[in-house]
Amino acid sequence: MAEHDRARVVLYGPAGIGKTALATALAERAGTALVLAPQPADADVPGAGLAELRAAAGLPCLPAGDGLKGRALAVETMRALSGLLVVDNAQWLDQVSAELIGFAIRHAPELRVVVAERANRRPVRGVAICGEEAVRGPLSPLSPDDVAELLAHNGFRYRWAGRVHALSGGNPGLALEFGAALAGRGPVAAVPLPEAVRRTIGARLGELDAAVLRTLRLAALAERPTLAVLHRAGGVDLAEVDDLVVVDELDGVSFPAGAVAATLTADIPYADRLTLHRDLAHAVDDPVQRTRHRALAVSVPDQELADDLEQAAAVVRDQGNRRLAAELSLLAAQRTPPADEDTLMRRAGDAAVDAGHSGLAERAWNAARLVLDRSTDPRQRLRVRLALADSAGQAMTDVDDQLAAALADAGDDPDLIAVVRLWEAVRANIAGDPVTARDLAREAVGLTVHDMAVRARALTVQARMERVLGLPDSSALDEALALAGAGIDVHDTPEYLAVRHAVFDDRLTVARSRLLVLLPAAQRAGAVDDVVDVLRSLAEVDGRAGRCGPALSYARRALELTASAGLSPGPAWYTAAVAETAGGTFERAVAYARRGAVASEQEQDRIYLSRCLHALGVVRLVTAASDEAVAVLSRVRELEDEQRVGDPSILRWHADLAEALIAVGDPTAEPLLVTTRERAVELGRDGVVAMLDRSAGIAAGSAAQLRSVAGRFTALGLLVEAGRTLLALASVQRRARRRGSARSVLVEAAELFDRLDARPWSALAAQRLRHLEPMDGDLTRTEARLAELVNAGATNQQAASALSVSVKTVEATLTRVYRKLGVHSRAQLVARLARR
Repeated sequence: MAEHDRARVVLYGPAGIGKTALATALAERAGTALVLAPQPADADVPGAGLAELRAAAGLPCLPAGDGLKGRALAVETMRALSGLLVVDNAQWLDQVSAELIGFAIRHAPELRVVVAERANRRPVRGVAICGEEAVRGPLSPLSPDDVAELLAHNGFRYRWAGRVHALSGGNPGLALEFGAALAGRGPVAAVPLPEAVRRTIGARLGELDAAVLRTLRLAALAERPTLAVLHRAGGVDLAEVDDLVVVDELDGVSFPAGAVAATLTADIPYADRLTLHRDLAHAVDDPVQRTRHRALAVSVPDQELADDLEQAAAVVRDQGNRRLAAELSLLAAQRTPPADEDTLMRRAGDAAVDAGHSGLAERAWNAARLVLDRSTDPRQRLRVRLALADSAGQAMTDVDDQLAAALADAGDDPDLIAVVRLWEAVRANIAGDPVTARDLAREAVGLTVHDMAVRARALTVQARMERVLGLPDSSALDEALALAGAGIDVHDTPEYLAVRHAVFDDRLTVARSRLLVLLPAAQRAGAVDDVVDVLRSLAEVDGRAGRCGPALSYARRALELTASAGLSPGPAWYTAAVAETAGGTFERAVAYARRGAVASEQEQDRIYLSRCLHALGVVRLVTAASDEAVAVLSRVRELEDEQRVGDPSILRWHADLAEALIAVGDPTAEPLLVTTRERAVELGRDGVVAMLDRSAGIAAGSAAQLRSVAGRFTALGLLVEAGRTLLALASVQRRARRRGSARSVLVEAAELFDRLDARPWSALAAQRLRHLEPMDGDLTRTEARLAELVNAGATNQQAASALSVSVKTVEATLTRVYRKLGVHSRAQLVARLARR
């Protein structure tokens, strides 16, 4: 590629993808730049772009034409420019100007050119201006993480990131519009379709042939459309709209940006919508989908159709698809004759519960309103209110009004009051008040008369809080386990709490085997939050046990489900931080931990605020950012103390804070170690005791103690902790100038981390080995640094300058290096270091 071609760049992509923002940034960085930004009206005016460019360059505006005179004027214009030429909105540059400017820039090789064009496959104007050999850069959509950061940077809540990414398809312009539209809304609010988004997408849809537009509308109305279904419904080929839809290898059709489907469906005339659903009902093979489209093709009650819908909802609910079950149940309620009010209310309640579990806020509200507007039955009303609270996830403080209304609906029915008290207990726990949570759960247990599912769940919450508070084991969990099978969700079951206790007790093999049984059960139940909880626990267990690859896989699956369902992101980001710390990268771990902490603060979730800060503090500690580690982990200590957490196995921050305090020379590390160790021994928390003993061994500089602790971690199956202890042991040995022993331990740690695929830890061990290797022959730090400089090719004069010493001192030091390493020349020294 010629030099001038590398100075020609074409940026292209759909509207809102960031072309203008990037082109503007390049212009600002260039210092000297001229920006041409034609508007839609300019496209049909021959020579308008060149005329505007000449005016901006201070040249007289003369008629260009498209012959030799036009070319001469264009060349004159280009030669008058310097620095950078930016052509934004190139799709609106008239053809004459594009051809003349394209010809002229070939005669101005020093001029750099950036063209930004709205195009999805081939940037026509960009190629005309910059030529076929120019660098062409289609701007890629943002990842979910990028969208989260974009929203946060612009002051929007992290909670919306998953939904906004799905709706925008990663288009930053669309994402910001959705973020602005969602600002200030609660977690269970419906997601609006901003008018600006509708206009942007509508402009693209307005360019389409009527048959293609109809086919896209069919795809938007279908649940999981395929090309075959669309063709049977009268659709046409979609090759020309590959910027709007994706066809997979199985001929499935999807919209990368949900906003496209939303705009398509919003703009369908009502009569046309009924017809399209009628066509789809005849085209689909799946009987459930056929029933769905039959229901959507009519608008009047139909008892037989409503019964079919309820049966279809039961089928997909059993398959774990509660999102579709929610839609079918709501349709069943809407198609139920008004005279059959009890059936209508039951179906609407089913829809609200399914939608609440699936994060479908708008559908949950639509179903709940049917009940709340018409029913006086307190059980029905309570059921839908708590479904709305359930959809709030960790943001329980945002649904206080629903809990208050639920209590009013409960009246004096003890079973119903017990349900409300249970939800209040969950809210208190999330808000960081386990004492109140325990008391409310115990009250719910005492109130329950007939509802054994509520009693089992209340006992489970009570047992969870007792563990958090470090209270002696009660019979609550055993009693809850005796009520197993009472029909409650997986993450609320006593079986799941028993698994969590196994995790806290470091019985990781037991925990993992039980989680692998619970995972398919959660998937069959179809509650996304259940599946996410089990995946997160599997990631935690595998990460601690040294199965780092599977830990990352489970964490990423949890992230994807959290984003797609619009759940609170704090818990999933915490798990991602932990998994990245074990087997990904420390950099990503820090990003997830910071993001999770902010998200948890936004939702007043003190539990995961503590956890995310702890994950951040661990990474800062092991990467030698000791001051920041002390600050972050001290904040964790404050939060945990405020929550009165009494069991040090729940969140193991104590030893990490002590190690950070030791690193900065703070004497308060010792009392923290002593008091926490006494408590851990009293409760029988062997893993916690080992962590505390590791910190004590670091403080004492005791290699023997650290070697013993590494063995204890191995016996417990905490293999990453064992490797981390070896790193601490190597540091103690290095400080004691036992470099050979330190090197041997680092090699041992590196080999362990490599076996575990604990990549960030492998990199850390390798880095420390590299720093240690130049110390061969017991070189001093200055001697080692000089050896490194010589190895890099520095002369004695250059080395003297780098070390701030005289050349004579360098010569004397180099002689000692030769003697210690058994070499006699620079060449031999370089060869010796190359064999490390």
